[in-house]
Amino acid sequence: MNNKILNTSQIKQADQHAVDKLGISSIDLMEKAATQFVNAIIPFIHGKPKIHIFCGTGNNGGDGFAVARLLKDKNLAVSVYYLAGDGEPSADCVLNQKRFADFKILEQESDFPVLQPDDVVIDALLGAGLNRPVEGILKSLILHINQAQATVLSIDMPSGLACDEWFENATCIQADFTGTFERPKRTFFLKETADFVGNWEVIPIGLNSDFMDSLESKDFYLTEDFFKNYVVPRSRFSHKGTYGHAMLIAGSKGKMGAAVLSSKAAMRSGLGLLTVHIPSLGMDILQTAVPEAMCEPDYQTDFSTKIESDLSIFSAIGAGPGMGNNEGTKTVLEQLFDSKAKLVLDADALNVLANHAELLKKLPINTILTPHPKEFERLCGKSINTFERLTLQRKFAQENRCILVLKDAITSIAMPNGDVFFNTTGNPGMATAGSGDVLTGITTGLLAQGYEPESAALLAVFFHGKAGDQAALVLGENQIIASDIIQHVRIEIK
Repeated sequence: MNNKILNTSQIKQADQHAVDKLGISSIDLMEKAATQFVNAIIPFIHGKPKIHIFCGTGNNGGDGFAVARLLKDKNLAVSVYYLAGDGEPSADCVLNQKRFADFKILEQESDFPVLQPDDVVIDALLGAGLNRPVEGILKSLILHINQAQATVLSIDMPSGLACDEWFENATCIQADFTGTFERPKRTFFLKETADFVGNWEVIPIGLNSDFMDSLESKDFYLTEDFFKNYVVPRSRFSHKGTYGHAMLIAGSKGKMGAAVLSSKAAMRSGLGLLTVHIPSLGMDILQTAVPEAMCEPDYQTDFSTKIESDLSIFSAIGAGPGMGNNEGTKTVLEQLFDSKAKLVLDADALNVLANHAELLKKLPINTILTPHPKEFERLCGKSINTFERLTLQRKFAQENRCILVLKDAITSIAMPNGDVFFNTTGNPGMATAGSGDVLTGITTGLLAQGYEPESAALLAVFFHGKAGDQAALVLGENQIIASDIIQHVRIEIK
């Protein structure tokens, strides 16, 4: 699996492995990194009048000098600035300085260049090895760059940002684009730090993937390549029974739209059969809006209180969207927990779970929970930042042997074994009413089709986000509603 996120120490190990075992010299590795970075930034520098490259003393600075030379060879207007530190520069940084000797040393703030809005800044001050907040003239330089309106491109990491942790009130480069080598870093995926990175792209530089995959890590990121062997193709001779029978328990008075959205999304996932348990007031609504679904009315008019069906006939059950939070809802959950069915719990089902701690002890193994941040807080407790929240998420999933999907700008999926997967699809336009109901429907539909709970959760999150991205391309982020996401759901790898 080549989607492991590595920590600072492991990145150094991978670099050293390339030098020791693959016969690649460190300076040649740096040259390849610089070449690949230049290829990645061509769209950003095209037509720009001036490129300013700021280099530090470490290997990141060496990358910057190499990038400067390659851009100069393309007849681009390049100015290079070197910020010497207290320690000795790295050997490869010194060598690349000699290869590109036309640079200005920054000794005080008055040496800082004027940056124009049309300029490009390439940040090569600090790399992945940072272990403390920046200070002094380096901090002043970062603030100077951030205050300009130039386009900022960071090599591997925005300077001032650590790979693995967050320093309170840290000063970091605010990059528009980060070309990161071989793997993204953990801080790319957490709220306090992700905005510094801007758009990012993984740039391969020739490190050994098998070696990196052999290193111990509990953090992963999702890409389309990750799912190459996940999606099961449909057989020509299959029928609706082949693709599972799911139940959704959703809707209450004034919230039947949640039942409609989750039901449509479940069917769009490729599900064969769907039964929706709803309060009796919702019968006409659901049978009109989702004619593909079968309806089972509760004897209560406004909310659900008891499932009359034999739950053993369903290959998966999803509960929660718009369902209400009352004693009747608790009774329904108790039925589900006793059924031993594969479960997806969202929204009001999670709120009931949070209010009745005794139910948590009965939670079936590998149940998929899909809270948004406030629901997560009610379920798992408060946290001071998303780093602490991630620890709570991982711990909750392990202790309760469940799969915890925390829906946020960057959705994370914690597994019972402590692994956490960060999603890379989705956009701000998906922050709209009903988006979570759509995810519940997709997840339930995939679970019913026979995907293992871990696979169903990962597939649902990734392709839900991808559907939102496609909707944004068609409509624009500001125009997306949850129904648009459903229209673009495609569980397929091209």
